[in-house]
Amino acid sequence: EVQLQASGGGLVQAGESLRLSCVASGFNFDDYSMGWFRQAPGKEREAVSFISISDGSTFYEDSVKGRFTISSDNAKQTVYLQMNSLKPEDTAVYYCAALLGGPEPFDLTGSLGQGTQVTVSS
Repeated sequence: EVQLQASGGGLVQAGESLRLSCVASGFNFDDYSMGWFRQAPGKEREAVSFISISDGSTFYEDSVKGRFTISSDNAKQTVYLQMNSLKPEDTAVYYCAALLGGPEPFDLTGSLGQGTQVTVSS
């Protein structure tokens, strides 16, 4: 059974940082790209960042480039999203995901984990 356990969300002020973590289990970690979608109230879900576990290649959504960094600890089957210089528009529920292939997170199958709320006040 695929399990994706996300943590690290919270309430911060604009300009501050948060680090999200996602611990994966129940599947062959190396076959997947791991990362994060987010969904803000009234908006569609969007891909934020993904990393290919096999080769470390990455994807970042344009609005987070230069501010967010994704990394993985393969021994721990854990993926991290370091979010710096947070903006109010980053406020959303962030969902950990595991996708077959990637790291471009489009038209891929996979699993979505629980969400963690990130709120950035101005």
